[in-house]
Amino acid sequence: MTQQQLTEYNLGQSLDDLSNLDPRGYGVCRILYSAAREKTGAPLTMHAARELFRTVQTDDFVYIITGFVLRPFRKAETDGIISSVLLARALVKAFGAKPVLICQEENVQAAHALAAVCGLHSYGSAEEIREFPAAMAVVPFPKEEASAAALADQLIAQALPSAVVGIEAPGANAQGEYHNATGLNMTELEAKMDVLFTKLQERGVLNIAIGDLGNEIGMGAIAGQLARYIPYAGEGRCRCESMGKDCRGGIAVSTAADHLITATVSDWGCYGMIAALAFLKEDLEIMHDAEMEAEACKAAARAGMIDMYGWRIPAIDGFGLAINTSIVTLMRECVREALKLRQTCATWFEKVIELGYYEGKA
Repeated sequence: MTQQQLTEYNLGQSLDDLSNLDPRGYGVCRILYSAAREKTGAPLTMHAARELFRTVQTDDFVYIITGFVLRPFRKAETDGIISSVLLARALVKAFGAKPVLICQEENVQAAHALAAVCGLHSYGSAEEIREFPAAMAVVPFPKEEASAAALADQLIAQALPSAVVGIEAPGANAQGEYHNATGLNMTELEAKMDVLFTKLQERGVLNIAIGDLGNEIGMGAIAGQLARYIPYAGEGRCRCESMGKDCRGGIAVSTAADHLITATVSDWGCYGMIAALAFLKEDLEIMHDAEMEAEACKAAARAGMIDMYGWRIPAIDGFGLAINTSIVTLMRECVREALKLRQTCATWFEKVIELGYYEGKA
């Protein structure tokens, strides 16, 4: 084992722990994380960041899929879209990549507003960003299955990405139905973005999914844990019958990502991956700071987005600026210290490695 491997392991675990901080206390994040961690065999945030580090090259397209629309407001929520644009910024800084945000129509206005906060130029198609640095594209995706499949094929033909990341993106269960967190049917409201995710996965494109419940694209990778322990996820547990739908399939999605990050809030899981990428690239500026986080949350609310409970306030899944900015600061400072103290603590690394506790873990 090397010092680098030991650092990646323990820094990655710290970032996972921050991503899965449980202020509510009801423990869903622990249920999800235990299964995802067992499947991956390594800290989730660092593992996903390393896959991006190994794969993405200069001028590569990366597709970022996101965006839940919530009942009863029929408006898009902040979780997913905020971290997606911040990830686009990170990918440009880390690789000079060409990020394309695939989202609900309801997300488009906020996506362009968030791009400005992050310093990115935003355009309406992958073709437009080929020649521009510091740019991202925002592409709305259809809610009708046939149109969704056609646009997926068109996007792949235009620009096959080297990676696709799903962040808090609605996914269908085995019956093709979409649900919210409380088991209500959302099929008519959600864009069918899992069509694109699946087509890219079938083509061998690196795929990463980030979720916080089980109704998000990619979370079928831990289907057994969802069905057993997550409310509304098991067969027959959704509430479609109350809405006149014959589903009985539960909220758990059928798409199973190859690489998974679970978190208390999907955005926090994405922030952990961005922080891990900043460490691997040895560039702290890849990770945004608390000030940018606060401005992004405010910009999303001003653009009409809502938090989990329906309020047009700068919050994500009900958590306000204080906790979101604190988590960003802690993640950023973890990376700063890991980079700064490599030489100072080299002897300690040597001694810890010699005694063998981490053999077979990192």
